[in-house]
Amino acid sequence: VQLQASGGGLVQAGGSLRLSCAASGGTFSRYAVGWFRQAPGKDREFVGIITGSGTGTYYAGAVKGRFTISRDNTKNTVYLQMNSLKPEDSAVYYCAGGGQFAVVANLYEYWGQGTLVTVSS
Repeated sequence: VQLQASGGGLVQAGGSLRLSCAASGGTFSRYAVGWFRQAPGKDREFVGIITGSGTGTYYAGAVKGRFTISRDNTKNTVYLQMNSLKPEDSAVYYCAGGGQFAVVANLYEYWGQGTLVTVSS
């Protein structure tokens, strides 16, 4: 499975962005998809995850209530809607696919290349 993240950019604090993660080369609905982020000088951080069917989600405390993950398996795409963005949300955002509903990065089998989100104050 190949994953391609897109949709990053520069936004002012309080604004919104929607990231997309497009998949190809596999049975997409089999895989949970997680979003992670990594800011300069920091470890990769779990953001949220959605089940293969799209019926279950789980979010990190730092983004809960502001970020929403959804998916359209007919389009092989997962979305990360980010609202009320803060400067501390600035990072490279990655999507990852795997067979487990996991918050740990090394349990994911497939990774996208990352898309940069910059939130200005």
